[in-house]
Amino acid sequence: MMSEMQIHTIARQMMEKHGLTAIAEAARNAQACESNGKTEEAREWRHVEDAMKLMRGPHQS
Repeated sequence: MMSEMQIHTIARQMMEKHGLTAIAEAARNAQACESNGKTEEAREWRHVEDAMKLMRGPHQS
């Protein structure tokens, strides 16, 4: 299991490299893990996804 620091480091690196599409990439990774029965890895990808959503901030209208 990854620490909070590792989760946020991965999230930040993915956002820097891929921009907002990184959130979708993390979601795809989580789905792939869930499909393969890798629940712990999927949970970590969901955590990364959530961290990126926090970094993105609220939606603007």
